[in-house]
Amino acid sequence: MIVNLSATQMSCSKDYDENIKKATRMIKEAKKKQADVILLQELFERNYFCQIEDYERFAFAEEYSDSKTLHHFEKLAKELQVVLPISFFEKAGNCYFNSICVIDSDGQRLGLYRKTHIPTGACYEEKFYFTPGDTGFKVFNTHYGHLGIGICWDQWFLETGRSLALKGAEYLLFPTAIGSEPVLPFDSSKHWRNVMIGQASGNIMPLVASNRIGEEKDLNSSMTFYGSSFILNEYGEVVEQASRDQEEILVHSFDLEEIAKKRISWGIFRDRRPEMYKSILKLDDRGE
Repeated sequence: MIVNLSATQMSCSKDYDENIKKATRMIKEAKKKQADVILLQELFERNYFCQIEDYERFAFAEEYSDSKTLHHFEKLAKELQVVLPISFFEKAGNCYFNSICVIDSDGQRLGLYRKTHIPTGACYEEKFYFTPGDTGFKVFNTHYGHLGIGICWDQWFLETGRSLALKGAEYLLFPTAIGSEPVLPFDSSKHWRNVMIGQASGNIMPLVASNRIGEEKDLNSSMTFYGSSFILNEYGEVVEQASRDQEEILVHSFDLEEIAKKRISWGIFRDRRPEMYKSILKLDDRGE
């Protein structure tokens, strides 16, 4: 199967309708470039509201079954016949999640993934808003192959990609919101990309990362998101790369059947020794 994977990146404002319109336009432009699976960035409905802690912002969340965001993109996916993984702030009973709904090319929802790893720190106050996801890692059987997805901080844990590969993923998607790091003395963009090169090359499958751009100010806080969205091939090579500060759409074609043959020939999954990896189930296995 030949699949055209797309990464998008855009700036976001506090205006929900403005962001939805922009995301819709980006998706339509990606479709014109023959994209089959189109990845928008994390939490694109608004600016990155997690910069600060504010109880009023829980009102942004929507129920999965009654989300106007998901209803809108269901119609768009069906109209354009594309697969859309849609990031949204989910309310579920008394809990709130950073979630993705994967919508197939016929407009049907294939299910929900809730972000597993929740970060915290200056400008990334996600633990204030989000409960750690309870869905486990999930792979979605779409019209354009088996899609494995994680959300932002998930990508820093190599266990994410390997778990998705073992569940049958044929490619990996990571929507993201990352930029300036107030507590770090350096630009993290290369490190961010390099960790995902490991995800792609270690599992021998393509990977798409979509990030936002622009400066976002929130009361006494400010962040500059560095874009740099990219697409990797099955060797972890960058085959499409966006800039740090421009709205862009990337598209790249992959032959999933040929890549599957490469996974067989490398023997990485054949030679795994799961019984030897018990340390990974512990937080500290020094034996002291």
